[in-house]
Amino acid sequence: MPIYSATTLQQFATQLFQAAGVPSEEAAIVAASLVEANLRGHDSHGVMRIRDYVRQLRIGELVPGVELAVRSETAAMLAADAQFGFGQVQARRLIMRLMDKAGSLGIASGTLMRCGHIGRLGEWVELAAEAGFAALVAVNDNGSLRVVAPPGGTEPQISTNPLAIGVPTTDGPLVLDISTSAVANGKIRLALAEGVPCPDGWLLDGAGDPTNDPEVRRADPPGTIQPLGGAQAGYKGFGLGLMLDILIGGLSGGFCPPQEDADSCNNVLAIVWQPQQFKGTEHFLAQADQLIASIRNSRRKVNVERIRLPGDRSREVREQRLRDGIPFDDGNWQRLVKTATELDVALPTTP
Repeated sequence: MPIYSATTLQQFATQLFQAAGVPSEEAAIVAASLVEANLRGHDSHGVMRIRDYVRQLRIGELVPGVELAVRSETAAMLAADAQFGFGQVQARRLIMRLMDKAGSLGIASGTLMRCGHIGRLGEWVELAAEAGFAALVAVNDNGSLRVVAPPGGTEPQISTNPLAIGVPTTDGPLVLDISTSAVANGKIRLALAEGVPCPDGWLLDGAGDPTNDPEVRRADPPGTIQPLGGAQAGYKGFGLGLMLDILIGGLSGGFCPPQEDADSCNNVLAIVWQPQQFKGTEHFLAQADQLIASIRNSRRKVNVERIRLPGDRSREVREQRLRDGIPFDDGNWQRLVKTATELDVALPTTP
């Protein structure tokens, strides 16, 4: 199993993007975002995506070096066309613009249409929370990807439509980053690449029965990813995904399913709040800290060492991987090796 340091991996990823024709500054930004996902244990949103991004660059589904094209703007909102630019670049631009607006108005909302895959959603709300803002970001797949069936149905109708919320606390950002499905589609792809079964509760086959085989996503009829809540409460996850799909597609100018010949891209909805303009930052932080402390100090089940909150696991994984390196299974590493060979980029020689 190859293991590389974050620094080595980031240099390698940057070189791959540069060899694919991406300007140096953008290549470094995207590489850093992907490696950060790996550091936090979100390998499905990490450098395994590079091969897909390079393919999209070749066929024009990703366009390097484009600006954020404003379609409509007021003091409190911004609707923009990402022009198929890298999501990691355009999402950052959107959040920075919204923070500027919310800083004086208290709240701002914005959308992106025709945006490349924006990666780990938590990165963008964390960016806002680190600056003292609260933020929400949600994404759909422009009607091009349908992988989740409604409860009781067997035909995929919507995508995984993830949602992230970040808030500032005295101890730093608290970030929730979830799919409205039981699991992100990237984790199914990761399992396919690794050649391993999926855990219980992730997948249904074409007849709507539970399965652990990631190959069902390629079957005819295709299997589906279960909505968040699974067999007991999947209507909640599916309902949330449905409403987000409509909000994102409808407000951004992009599309919801079903959409024939839809471009493969993300559409993005973001909202940023400045607590100081409401009751005040001091009150916000006091309430956040009070609730977090109460939860962490609450009674625990036998053999439970501590209560965990969103982001705890990713921070622990990040510390461990910064120390010990980022591991790769052979399947996903060989995808990177193949891409490097095609682009004539030397493989890393040091861990």
